[in-house]
Amino acid sequence: MPPKRKDSWKEKVSKGCLPQRYVLGIMGFLAVANAYSMRNTLNLAITQMVEPHYRKNHTLSIDDPEACPGEIITHNHTIYENEQFDWSEKMQGYILSAFYWGYVITHIPGGILAEKFGGKHVLGLGLFSTAVLTLLIPLAARAGPMWLIALRFIQGLGEGTTFPALNALLATWTPPMERGRMGSLVFKGNQIGIVMSSIVCGLLLKYLEGQWAIVFYLFGFLGIIWYVIWCFTCYSDPASHPYISQEEREFLTEKIGALKRKENLPPVPWLKMATSVPLWALIIAQIGHDWGLFTIQTDLPKYMSSVMKFSIAQNGFFSAMPFLVMWVTAIFAGFLSDFLIKNKILRIGTTRKLFNSVASVGPAAGAVAASYAGCDKLLVAGLFTVGMAFMGFFYPSLKVNALDLSPNYAGTLMAFVNGIGAISGIITPTLIGYLITENTIQQWRQVFWVSGSVIVITNGLYIFLGSAKVQPWNDLRKIDEEEVVSWKAKSGTSVNKV
Repeated sequence: MPPKRKDSWKEKVSKGCLPQRYVLGIMGFLAVANAYSMRNTLNLAITQMVEPHYRKNHTLSIDDPEACPGEIITHNHTIYENEQFDWSEKMQGYILSAFYWGYVITHIPGGILAEKFGGKHVLGLGLFSTAVLTLLIPLAARAGPMWLIALRFIQGLGEGTTFPALNALLATWTPPMERGRMGSLVFKGNQIGIVMSSIVCGLLLKYLEGQWAIVFYLFGFLGIIWYVIWCFTCYSDPASHPYISQEEREFLTEKIGALKRKENLPPVPWLKMATSVPLWALIIAQIGHDWGLFTIQTDLPKYMSSVMKFSIAQNGFFSAMPFLVMWVTAIFAGFLSDFLIKNKILRIGTTRKLFNSVASVGPAAGAVAASYAGCDKLLVAGLFTVGMAFMGFFYPSLKVNALDLSPNYAGTLMAFVNGIGAISGIITPTLIGYLITENTIQQWRQVFWVSGSVIVITNGLYIFLGSAKVQPWNDLRKIDEEEVVSWKAKSGTSVNKV
């Protein structure tokens, strides 16, 4: 009896318990986690990089009757004074927002490239470039604020392809009944990236006093490691995957179908997209969501430091908690969404709108309430955490709605939606830099009222104008075929060959 042939490693993987679409989902999750870690690191590190102006001038310029007791805790200024920078609140706003100027620009090109040539290398190279530039942030900061602004802008260019490429990948790998949980799995990497970077940065900045550069080296290096693994494990679609099982390939072909990108995909229907009411409803809702998210993500560490007087380690922990809880609720929301849709308890469109409403009202109420909670540190942190927990319902709602509207052009749609929504990332840090000139509770309260109002109003527009139905322009060939059939039927011509 001949010896039994051993399976190759590719065959072992294809016969394993984990389908390749879930491998892609896990790596997509890690992609988003790395992306948000690299962009979030500066939000916390800047509290140690910048010389506090109130301490430099030895006095506050105005009296704040609601000011919390205590001092802003930073590292030893005598030893590390050369590693701190004299940047005003406005300059810090420009630095933090510069990333999003570049981020917006590459969304549409990234979506088009991902649809035409696949999302693997569009996503991979974009994040690889971001990782390399993260390693260069300390050098740019020491060269001057304008150099740092320029580097952050280029970083945004690289990371702007992330979500369009991921959406194109999900469109080719995820059957409709799994979109809620798969979308939640991938996109909730956002929270894990923020949680890990906030906690790790807080601890490193506390125990390695003055060595703020180390946090950029760490997360830049992790981004490069992810890229190497990505190149060997993931592919743009099931057809090009060298070791997917035949059963999974047939299952995905049956549930999703397949387009040969270069040969069969029609040109992007730009005009029809630009005049699509459901698409604009989605974009408007995304603007509101991003406004609320970026306000907390980018500037909560500054609020915790300058207003609540948290130490840097406490700041990292309490700034991370809202996103950790949001991650948990995102998992729950993904399974709940699929359950409601699969069992026909709610329609897809109703589920999307209901979940986004929860994701809007909760964070708005939590942030505003926290601004009225005085100097009770635990209560303030708790209100931010509970409020942001509800934002986890965003992921099986708005974040996958582009897949509902147009599976064929999911990458381009994500480019429109996420790209235009990211304009909030440009506005909010700059606006906050102008509003909190004295870092008083009253000024921050205005910030949270503006943020809450924007997210609630935009959600109201989405409820009335949004949709989860596949749009006619998703496949213009079908429209053309239907027109031909209709014309031949009216003229009495046989339609058998159409």
